[in-house]
Amino acid sequence: MRVIISAAGTGGHINPGIAIANKIKEECPSSEIVFIGTARGLENDLVPRSGYRLETIEAYGFKKEISIKNLKNIIKTFSSKKEVKKIFAEFKPDIVIGTGGYICVPVFSVAVKSDIPTMLHESNSYPGRAVNMFAKKVDRVLVGFNETKRCLKNSENVIVTGTPTKLKKINIDIAKKKKLLSDIGIKNDGLPIVLVFGGSQGAQKINESVYELIKRNLNKNYQIIWATGPKQFDIIKEKFEKENLSINNLKNVKILPYIYNMEEMMNISDLLICRSGAMTVTEISIVGKPAIFIPLPSKMANRQEDNARVLQKIGAAKIIQNEVINYENLSNEIDDIITKPIELKEMGDLAETLAPTNVLDKIYNEIDKIVKE
Repeated sequence: MRVIISAAGTGGHINPGIAIANKIKEECPSSEIVFIGTARGLENDLVPRSGYRLETIEAYGFKKEISIKNLKNIIKTFSSKKEVKKIFAEFKPDIVIGTGGYICVPVFSVAVKSDIPTMLHESNSYPGRAVNMFAKKVDRVLVGFNETKRCLKNSENVIVTGTPTKLKKINIDIAKKKKLLSDIGIKNDGLPIVLVFGGSQGAQKINESVYELIKRNLNKNYQIIWATGPKQFDIIKEKFEKENLSINNLKNVKILPYIYNMEEMMNISDLLICRSGAMTVTEISIVGKPAIFIPLPSKMANRQEDNARVLQKIGAAKIIQNEVINYENLSNEIDDIITKPIELKEMGDLAETLAPTNVLDKIYNEIDKIVKE
C-alpha cells in the first residue's frame, strides 16, 4: 500500500497522522508512507523522528480579516497544488489521508480531482474549515466525537472512530505510586494529587494562576504536580525566588519543566487542570479522570472550548475561560471537586464513558475498505 498523509502545524494534527502511519506499517509492513507538510511546523521534527519521509509545500491557514498578507498566503496555498501534483505523480499513492488543518486544502484539492481514494480524520469536536470543505468529496470522514458527526451535513460517509493516542488506562498499585512520586521528589502523604499542565509550550494564564495559588498556600488539601513548560520554568522559578521561596521546597508542590511519563502521571492523579485540545480530552476520557479545562481562545474558532464541553455536558469536567481565570476562581473550583471524594469518582467514571475503544483498528479497517473499493 502506498500512502500519503497530510499533517502539519501542531501535534494535534501530526500525532494522529503518525499513529495512523504506524498502524498501517503494523498491518501491512511493505507499505510505503510519505507525509506532506510545511517547512515550518512541528512535522519537521516529529515525522522524521518517527522514521517517515516528509515532503514540504508552502501552505497557510486562512484568516477572516482582509489583508494583503492573508491574500498572499491564500494565493501561495493554492499555488502549491503544482507541488502536490508533482509528489502524486512520482509517488502514485493508493490513498491520501488527512488529519485536518490548512495543509489539507492543496493536498485534497488535487487528490479529489485525481480520483485518488481519500480519507479525512477530524480530532476536534467541531470540524475545521478544511474538513468542512472536503467532507462531501472524500470517500470517508473519520471523527473523534459523536458531536462532530452531527456537525457535518450528509454524514453518510462519516464514521465515529475516536482519536488515536498511545496513552492507556493502567492500574498502578500503592507501592508503584509511591515510587513514581518519590522519583520526582514529592511525598505520598495521602493527599489527593492535582496535575497541572499546559502542553509542551506551557500556558501562561494557567501558570500565573497556579503560581498565585501556591504563593498564598491555598493548596493545603491537595498536592500539586505542575508542568510549567520548558520555556516558562525559569520564569516561574525566579518569581518564587523574589518571594524568598525555593521552587524545590514548596509545601505539597512539585514543579517540573515537562513531564515525560505523562501516562503514569495522569493515571495516578485525582484531578487534571489543563487546556482542552482534542488529544488531551481524548486521553482524559481514556484514563477516566475529572478535569478543569481552561480552553485556549482563538479568534478563528473556539475549537478547544467545543472539545471541553463534550466532557462538561456529561458532568465530567468544569470550564474556566482563559480571559477570567485567576487564583481565586481556580482555587474555588479545585476545592469544590477535590474535597468531595464521591463526586470526584463520579466525574472520572463519567469521563470514561466517552473513552474510545479500538480506535486504530477501526481506522485501519476503513483504510483497507477504501483501498479495496
